[in-house]
Formats: sequence, C-alpha cells, structure tokens
Amino acid sequence: MAQRRSLAVPDGAVLALSFLACVATGLELSVNNHAADFTLSTELGPAISLSCLVHNSSQAEELLWYRGDGQVRLADGNKVNISNICISPVNESDNGVTFTCKLARDKSVQVSVILDVQFPPQLSGEETLHVEEDKDATLTCNSKANPQAQSTWYKENHILTLQQSRHELYQTSEVFQLSIRKVQKSDNGTYTCVVESPLGNRTRDFHLIVEDKKPVFPKEAVIAAVVVVTITILFGIVAQKDKFFKVW
Repeated sequence: MAQRRSLAVPDGAVLALSFLACVATGLELSVNNHAADFTLSTELGPAISLSCLVHNSSQAEELLWYRGDGQVRLADGNKVNISNICISPVNESDNGVTFTCKLARDKSVQVSVILDVQFPPQLSGEETLHVEEDKDATLTCNSKANPQAQSTWYKENHILTLQQSRHELYQTSEVFQLSIRKVQKSDNGTYTCVVESPLGNRTRDFHLIVEDKKPVFPKEAVIAAVVVVTITILFGIVAQKDKFFKVW
C-alpha cells in the first residue's frame, strides 16, 4: 500500500514564495501618485492629505501607516487597498518627519514621504540682560526657520561694528549669539537681532544693562584685622596676669 508523505516547507521558504508572488504579480504601492520615496513641500496651516494605493492586487490588501517609527491608528474602513491620512494643521514640528505606507503582509513593500514644511523665522530669547561691568555678556537669539535664515546684529538701529578683541559671533541653524567680553558702560543699549529668509524677515530686541561693579569684599583686610585684634587681646591678658592671680 503506497504511503503518502507530506513535504515540510521551511518558514523562510514561505516568505520567499510570498515575496516572489508579489514580484510576479507586480504588486506595488503609490502615495499621492508617487511609486518611490519623495519629499513633499508644504507650508504652515493648511491640512495636507496623503493617499496610499495598492496596485496590481488580486486580493484585499491591508495597509499600514507610520509617522517616523510610530504606527498611525487607522479606522477599519481606511486600511484595505487604499488608505488616507490627513495632517492638520501642519506645524513646525512636522518639518522633516517621514510618513510611510507599508503593505501589512510584506512590510518591505513601502513608500515614504518626507515633509518639507517651509515657514518664516520665529524668534525667541531673553529680552533683558543685566551684567556687571567688566563681566562677559552673551545675547542669544533663538530662531526657527525653513529654509535656513541669516542674521545680523544691530545696536540702536545701526549695524553693530564688531571689535575683534571684544565681540564674537556664533551661529547654528537655530541659534544666533553675540558675545561681548568685559562689558563697559558704553555697551549699554538696545541690540536687535535681524533674521532674514526668503519667506520673510523678523526682528527681536535685546536690552543690555551694564551695572556698576560691586565692591569686592576685602577678605585679606578682614583676616588681618582679626589677627591684630586677637593678638592685642592676648597681650592685654598677659600684661594683666598679675592682677588676675591676685584676684584668684
């Protein structure tokens, strides 16, 4: 009597067969009609919609959406063969974020979108700074902008004349700093951080108040005075020792 033998298929082979089936059928995804990863430029405020669509599918395919590494929750009717997500309102924190649509049964089939959110400069920073004379001062103008902005420092509405020995500028994509070494009374005044970008210019005023030097507490003089007083008292005691003994 002939015996039937079952052929065990390794898990890896099943995955390989599934992948080959996808390739054979030409199964692919597109997001907003893009079949490959792309960058989407937008502005602050108005909502944007991302639509993911399965192509060449012969069955119902479940779709997944990710924001960065975190999965986006989808309604039950918004995940089979076509899926839409809406980002509203678009804000600065969405800039540079990647949204990815993936095929649930084979996550290697995916399309990613990088958001390029463009917005004019937004400035912040401590507006009033009190610094003692002869101390160093640093004015920090924090700026968020896309595209990256350029900054210029003004004093009393005139471009600041930089002195190599006293002024130092430091700039990154989000920080503009002006450092002044050993501030003087002449450094008193209003400094303005002017930030310029293709989408607009912004300004922020900083008030530097140079205060008088505080008197340094004379430690050495006080110590010397204490020593002198102590020695004087000891000499006094020694000089009056006979009277002390008589009383005793």
